Amino acid sequence: MSHEVISIIGGSGALGFGLAVRLGQAGVPVVIGSRDAGRAQEAAAQAAELVPSGSFSGQDNAGAAAASEIVLLSVPFRSQSETLTNLKTTLREGQLVVDATVPLAAAVSGKATRTLGVWQGSAAQQAEEMVPAGVRVISALHTISASKLKDLTHELDEDVLVCGDLKADKERFGELIELIPGLRTVDCGKLEMARLTEQLTPLLIGINIRYKTHAGIRISGLPEA
Repeated sequence: MSHEVISIIGGSGALGFGLAVRLGQAGVPVVIGSRDAGRAQEAAAQAAELVPSGSFSGQDNAGAAAASEIVLLSVPFRSQSETLTNLKTTLREGQLVVDATVPLAAAVSGKATRTLGVWQGSAAQQAEEMVPAGVRVISALHTISASKLKDLTHELDEDVLVCGDLKADKERFGELIELIPGLRTVDCGKLEMARLTEQLTPLLIGINIRYKTHAGIRISGLPEA
C-alpha cells in the first residue's frame, strides 16, 4: 500500500528527524528539508541507515516544500518567521502545513520552561498569517518526545494533540501519524486552541527535568474508535 509523501522542514533537527525515521519505518516516503541541502541529504542518509526499508530524500527547504502536499514545519521558534517568509513563493494553494513550533523563551536566551507571548495568540496562528492564501495550517506534535521517536526500540504510547479549523485536515494528518505504532491523534478543536497545546511543551520540559525522564501525554476516557 502506498502512502502520501510528507515533507519535514527542519528534518535534520531532533523532532523532525525522529518523525522522519518513524514515518519511514511505517512506509511513508519522507522528504527531509533543511536550509542547507547537503545537511538534509546527510540526514536522509542517516535515516536510511536506521531504516533501510524506508524511502528518504533530502533537499533544501524550498525543494522539500514543493515535493509534497503535506509539509511539516519542525523548526525553532526563532526560525519560524524567516523559514515561512522564504517559502512564500514555494508553498501553494491546497497544501497542508503542520506546525510543530513552540514559542519557547529559549529562542531569546530565556528558559526552556517558559514561553514567549505571540501577538497572533500562538505560533500556529502566526504561521497561518504568514502562509500564502489557500494554504491551510494545523498545529500538532508539541508533546511528543524527540528522543523517544528516534529510539526505534522504544514502544510509543502517546497522544498527538491536533488543532485546526477543518476536521478533514486533522483527519488527513491523523491517517499518516497514526501509521506510527503507539501514536493516536486527539482532535483538540480549532486552530486557536494551539495557544493552549503549545504551552504543554514547557510544562513537560519541567517535568522531565525534575523526574529525569521523557514524559508524554495520554488522554483517558476517549472511545476506542
